[in-house]
Amino acid sequence: MIERDEILRIISEYDKNNLKIGCLGSHSALDIADGAKDEGFTTYVWCQKGREEPYTRFFKSVYYNNKLVKGCVDHPILLDSFKEVLKYDKIIRENSILWIPNRSFVTYCGIENVENNFRVPYVGSRNLLRLEEREERKNYYWLCEKAGLPTPKKLDPNQIDRLTIVKLHHAKMKLERGFFTCASSKEFEQKSKALINQGVITESDLEKARIEEYIIGPVFNFNFFYSPVSEKIGEEPLELLGIDWRFESSLDGFVRIPAEQQLTLPESQKYPIMTVVGHNSCSLRESILNNIFPIAEKFVKATKEYYKPGMIGSFCLQTVITSDMKPIIYDIATRTGGGTNAHMWLGAPYGNIIWRSRMSSGRRVALEVKRAVEHDLLDYIVT
Repeated sequence: MIERDEILRIISEYDKNNLKIGCLGSHSALDIADGAKDEGFTTYVWCQKGREEPYTRFFKSVYYNNKLVKGCVDHPILLDSFKEVLKYDKIIRENSILWIPNRSFVTYCGIENVENNFRVPYVGSRNLLRLEEREERKNYYWLCEKAGLPTPKKLDPNQIDRLTIVKLHHAKMKLERGFFTCASSKEFEQKSKALINQGVITESDLEKARIEEYIIGPVFNFNFFYSPVSEKIGEEPLELLGIDWRFESSLDGFVRIPAEQQLTLPESQKYPIMTVVGHNSCSLRESILNNIFPIAEKFVKATKEYYKPGMIGSFCLQTVITSDMKPIIYDIATRTGGGTNAHMWLGAPYGNIIWRSRMSSGRRVALEVKRAVEHDLLDYIVT
């Protein structure tokens, strides 16, 4: 892990009057870039060939008489592969660019490189990104247990006696899931064998899979922001910005056909895949909001205890709400969540009412940078 003292030394050499925002061109990059432009920052996005056109063409910044009139990506940088961004750390430092990590950054560059080899200041918590790796012993389930947070019951393959979800990576799509459900040990064997034969999952990943009770209920992803600046100046540091839910392929299409038709599908289509392809914004009953804030506070407290300096900036608690209105955590993102593009530009509903203006997750990150500079607290928001 790159020591925080080294990052603070690097940030001390940055031009505080000309800070810029950078990220990898995937996941939530448009939200980050759009929010940065709202707060007046120059944006840099590192793109991979074959996936670059949203950033190099369709959302590229256009200026007229030095005024931004279209787009949000000022400087797209083209790479042969995402991992090549690791070679740009010196250029990033020389240009006073603050790096906003997203899930694609960790997935394509590797957690070891993210922690140990990319010597640039992250707005966020470098030492918390590994928590998202389910194969790690000290993952987010471990932290939830330490914090006393509700999670689904873990099961072994020979213990499956109820509806269960098996969590593992997709064999071919690095960023996606090869999740499947089953209700017995026999069904686990049947489905896993079929998905291995179809090339959806691998035996090695199956051995490391997380098997847990499937909680029946709607899914809500809570996009929070924890502000060290607000904490230092005596304001409420924990902010709920917005809530999103997912569209999943092929699952969403699967449930739209009658059960009788589902039973006649060929083997290759029989088991739905849970690949996230989009998100939408939503709200929650206010009485249930009262149940989610204590969970978020316990999570932040646990990060401060076990991963100093603790949570910085964006994080997402991904939950299922039970019929008795209790949130159960099934996943955590220790950076900007994947669904925040649903509220870019418009702002996230709860963030809007906190700040009395359009406040997306991307803009909230940029605002934290601006406030940190104003209050001479930049050291507190980078790792």
